[in-house]
Amino acid sequence: MTNSVQPRGAEKRRRLTAAATAVLHRQGVERTTLADIAKEADVPVGNVYYYFKTKDDLVQAALGEHSAYLKQMTDALDAIGEPRERLKALVAAWVEQKETAARYGCPTGTLTVELDKRADGILDVEAGRVVRQLLDWVAAQFTAMGHANADDLALTLVSGYQGMSMMAGALRDPEVMTREGARLVGWLDGL
Repeated sequence: MTNSVQPRGAEKRRRLTAAATAVLHRQGVERTTLADIAKEADVPVGNVYYYFKTKDDLVQAALGEHSAYLKQMTDALDAIGEPRERLKALVAAWVEQKETAARYGCPTGTLTVELDKRADGILDVEAGRVVRQLLDWVAAQFTAMGHANADDLALTLVSGYQGMSMMAGALRDPEVMTREGARLVGWLDGL
């Protein structure tokens, strides 16, 4: 009996984590309630407390989801033969999300900015680790291309993404992502 309950419990926890990730992106941490997350996950709100004692626990789980998604994406990009092409594919993946970015911004970036305003200094550090995960992967690509200043180039590329995502959201114009993505690809081709 325990074996049949475990998978259902794991599935419910996964649904809650995915729901938290989505709702936190759309609404932000402060405006999101546990009831919002329960509704998105289609579970009774009381069940949320069984898996996550606080909203911060859900934010932590959402950060884990961001990290796992980033790992999955970069693993897929690693299958591309040339590092420059991997980076260009990364930019293309960002641009594919232009409608979402124009409405809500970058999922990790917006969460990181919001968490940075808190005084506790715990979740913002965790969010920074997810950003660092991306920077490290991008820097590894520039290193593979033979650039000695790989960390600086990684910062420029990721900052370009964060900037275009923020501007697309501020202007509610997804084509900002298209135009700025093309500029980033041109920049990569020029290196």
